[in-house]
Amino acid sequence: MVEVNVVNVAIDVKSKMPVVVLKEKGGDKTLPIWIGLFEAQSIALAMENIKPPRPLTHDLAKSLIEKLKGKADRVVINDLKHNTFYAKIMLRQNSENIQIDSRPSDAIAIALRLNIPIFIDEAVLDKVAIGSSPIGDEEIEDFKKKLQNLKPEDFGL
Repeated sequence: MVEVNVVNVAIDVKSKMPVVVLKEKGGDKTLPIWIGLFEAQSIALAMENIKPPRPLTHDLAKSLIEKLKGKADRVVINDLKHNTFYAKIMLRQNSENIQIDSRPSDAIAIALRLNIPIFIDEAVLDKVAIGSSPIGDEEIEDFKKKLQNLKPEDFGL
């Protein structure tokens, strides 16, 4: 397992889709994962420590884990099949280990809210990692500006 940090969330210029960029801790490998707009917004809000007026789905998941006296240990991006990444959220409740199947974007959003580490299976990282971030600073700044202009009604609240 390789621990990674979330370094960017931006819009990919070519596909016009949001992408989260993970970078290995203490290394140069990066992994872009294309995600949905709502997940990108949720990840970006968590990275910026912005609390929405009402809980988003990932805030609700965090509350459920905490209220049910669970403890999240880590998130693991553990597989890649047919260009789709798979992840697991590793929890403990009453000394029982629980693995929850998850999309990586949801797992990352929850990990950021719970301040738990994110790992990638080394075989998955080796398959798709690249040496440097595929997203330029201009795209990152453009996405941040779009996030600053979000209103609660943009979330369908």
